[in-house]
Amino acid sequence: MSIVVLGTVAFDSVKTPSGVKENLLGGSAAHFSASASFFTEVNLAAVVGEDFPQKHIDFFKSKKIILSALTREKGCTFRWQGEYKKNDMNSACTLHTELGVITKCLPRLENAQKNIKNVFLANYDPDLQMGFLKTMKNPQFVGMDTMNLWIHNKRKPLAGVLKKADLLFTNDTEARDLSGENNIISAAKCLCSSGPKMVIIKKGEHGAFFYSKNFSFILPAFPVENVIDPTGAGDTFAGGVMGFISKCSKITQENMKKALAYGTIISSFNVEGFGLEVTGALKFKDVEKRLKIYKNFFIF
Repeated sequence: MSIVVLGTVAFDSVKTPSGVKENLLGGSAAHFSASASFFTEVNLAAVVGEDFPQKHIDFFKSKKIILSALTREKGCTFRWQGEYKKNDMNSACTLHTELGVITKCLPRLENAQKNIKNVFLANYDPDLQMGFLKTMKNPQFVGMDTMNLWIHNKRKPLAGVLKKADLLFTNDTEARDLSGENNIISAAKCLCSSGPKMVIIKKGEHGAFFYSKNFSFILPAFPVENVIDPTGAGDTFAGGVMGFISKCSKITQENMKKALAYGTIISSFNVEGFGLEVTGALKFKDVEKRLKIYKNFFIF
């Protein structure tokens, strides 16, 4: 089954210990879509400006990503500039943000897209997440992401979106802030009681913790020796997870473990280059090859 993702498509300028890159194709929806497209038809819903180049459109088309809801408005595309320090590659210091056209409107969906059953609300203003969700006619599985900005400044509308979600993606800091619990197991239980049936707490290089009332598990990260740029790794992970889930007829422990494993592997490629330069050229055979190596970690 297909999936629709609401999120940002942006120009990223990044500084890491490995170098500086400017005006890279980025944004939560871009990274998510490139990953999810390995498994399912992806409908990308985002707003870009007049400055958004044809080469990026061509890239999305090469991934067979549906662009009917990629809405172009007068003005500038969202821009983000950040820096990663050598001693902390898990979090970026935001140097500059230019919201551009994303404050003007929601992406415009075609009528057929409003019937898509799988929805992912990538990191976005929760008021806009809710507005987008209301345009969907009968979503069956809703995944969502958020960030500390919304947790601290828009907690009430965020709480409303959480009640509509089936699966919440969050990192450990966000989980603690949102739940008020320091222990991640307690945090996951608290978050599930606020709406989502399932929670994934990302722990960067230490893997991810999945929690639901029916089953829970932890998967490690794939060890990457040379991390170049972590930007978009979380969105790439979510794309792999949601992409795999969207083709499953039933949510089971086995299917969720496979989904998280694929998300883990694809995101491990993401951090090995700037922006989408590695995942953009990635072949599924390379994903499967690394997945076999990853599975060997569990044999003892």
